[in-house]
Amino acid sequence: MQFGIFTVGDVTPDPTSGAVPTEAERIKAMVAIALKAEEAGLDVFATGEHHNPPFVPSSPTTMLGYIAARTERLILSTATTLITTNDPVKIAEDFAMLQHLADGRVDLMMGRGNTGPVYPWFGKDIRDGIPLAIENYHLLHRLWREDVVDWEGRFRTPLQSFTSTPRPLDGVPPFVWHGSIRSPEIAEQAAHYGDGFFANHIFWPKEHFQRLIGLYRQRFEHYGHGSADQAIVGLGGQVFMRKNSQDAVREFRPYFDNAPVYGHGPSLEEFTAETPLTVGSPQQVIEKTLSFRDHFGDYQRQLFLMDHAGLPLKTVLEQIDMLGEEVVPVLREEFEALRPAHVPAGPPTHASRLTEEVR
Repeated sequence: MQFGIFTVGDVTPDPTSGAVPTEAERIKAMVAIALKAEEAGLDVFATGEHHNPPFVPSSPTTMLGYIAARTERLILSTATTLITTNDPVKIAEDFAMLQHLADGRVDLMMGRGNTGPVYPWFGKDIRDGIPLAIENYHLLHRLWREDVVDWEGRFRTPLQSFTSTPRPLDGVPPFVWHGSIRSPEIAEQAAHYGDGFFANHIFWPKEHFQRLIGLYRQRFEHYGHGSADQAIVGLGGQVFMRKNSQDAVREFRPYFDNAPVYGHGPSLEEFTAETPLTVGSPQQVIEKTLSFRDHFGDYQRQLFLMDHAGLPLKTVLEQIDMLGEEVVPVLREEFEALRPAHVPAGPPTHASRLTEEVR
C-alpha cells in the first residue's frame, strides 16, 4: 500500500502570526515537503493544479520534474490534472517527458478542478465539464497507446496521422487515477478503462463517497478488469498531530477556524466527527485511518493533506516526520495483515506494468 502527501499549494496567511509567504517561498516549501516525504519513508508526493490566486501550482510537470532530479524513490503524481481545460495532446507529451526524466516514477490524477472560472480562461464552457472529461481522456488514452492517431471529436481540431512525442517510457503509459468528489460519470469512466479511482473525501461525510466507490467497484467488475474488491482505490485525508491530543487541538484550531476552504463554518469538533480530518495524537490518526477500510474496503493509496491553511513549513515538516516514524509503519503492517491475498497491495507502478506488458 502506498502512503504519501498531497498539496493544493495555497498561499494563506498564518492566522497566528499574520505572516504570508511569497509565491517563491511557497513553491520552494512544496519542494521541501516532497524531499521530506522521501526522507521520511513515504511513497508518494502529489501536487494539485490551479490557475488562480491564492494557489501557485499552475505547472505540475515543471515542479515534479525538478523534484524528480532531487529524489530517487518517490512516486511523483498530481492531485489534479485538469483534463477538461488542458489539451490532451499536451498532457500526453508533458507526462511522457516527465516519465523519462523520472525513470518511470510518475502517475497522474485526472480531475475537473473546483474553480468554475478556469473554463473560460482556457476557452471552454463549464457546462461541458463532464463531456470534456470523457472525450479528452479518450483521446489521451489513445495517444499513449497508438503510435499514429487519427481523431475527430467535438471539442478540439481533428488530428491526422499524429504521433505524440516522446512516446511513453518503455511503451508503458503512466498509471491514471480519476478523482471525483461528486460525479458518478467519473467513477464509471475510471471503471471502464480499468484505471484507479481516487476519492478525495476530505470535506464530505463518508456515506457520500461510499456510494461513488461502490459504483466504481461494481462497474470495474462489470467491465472485466477483476472482482469488485480488486478495483484500485485511493483516498485522501487530513491530519494534524502532536504527542498530546489536547496540544494538537489547541495548536491547530486557529488554522482550522480561518482556513479559506472550511473556516467560519462547522466547528473543528463537528468537522472531525463528520469527515476524515484527524486532529490529535499519532494513535488517533492510526485508528481513524484504519477505519477507512471498514467504510470503503481494502484500498491501495492513502494521501494526506498537511500543508494548508497557512501552517508554517517547520510545522509541516515536523508533521511529516511524525507520519513517517509513528503512523505509517503501523498502518502498513495493519493494512497488510487485513488484506486478502487476491486483493492488490498497492496500485500499479511503472515496473509492475512493464512486467505485465512483457507477459
